[in-house]
Amino acid sequence: MESAADRRLFWGTAIVVVVADFVTKLIAEAMLARRLPLAVLGDVIQLRLVYNEGAAFGLHVGDNSRWIFLGLAIVALFVLGSLVRGTRPGDRFRLVALALVCGGAVDIGIGAWRWPTFNVADSAITIGAIALGLSLWQEGRAQQRAKEARAAEP
Repeated sequence: MESAADRRLFWGTAIVVVVADFVTKLIAEAMLARRLPLAVLGDVIQLRLVYNEGAAFGLHVGDNSRWIFLGLAIVALFVLGSLVRGTRPGDRFRLVALALVCGGAVDIGIGAWRWPTFNVADSAITIGAIALGLSLWQEGRAQQRAKEARAAEP
C-alpha cells in the first residue's frame, strides 16, 4: 500500500465501519431499550437489544474471554497490518477487505453465545474475511498460471 489513494481508501473504510457500528449501537439502545423485539420480517428477522459480551457473533470461551479475545484481536491486527503493507498498489478489493476486517476487529465485544445476534462490526469482519479469502485465492491462481506459462516457454 504505497499510494495516498490506497491509504485513504483503507483508513476511510475502516473508520466508516467503526463509526457505523458505534452509531447503530446508540440507535439500538435509544429505540429498543424499552420495547419488545421489533419484527422486521415476521419471526425470521427481528431487532432486539442484546448486550454482546462475547466476541464476534457473541462467541464466549469462559470467564477469561475478554482477555483471550483481546490478545487474539491484537495479534490479528498485527497480521492484518502486515497484509495491508504488503498489498500491491492499486489492489482496492484487497484493501477494502482488510479495512472491513480491521474496522470490525477494533470493536469486538466479549460475552455469552447468542447466535445469530450480530452487529455492524460482526458483519464487516465476516464480509471482509470472505472478500480477503477470495482476493488471496485469486492471487494464488494468478501466480500458478504465471508459473505454468513460464514452464511452458522453450
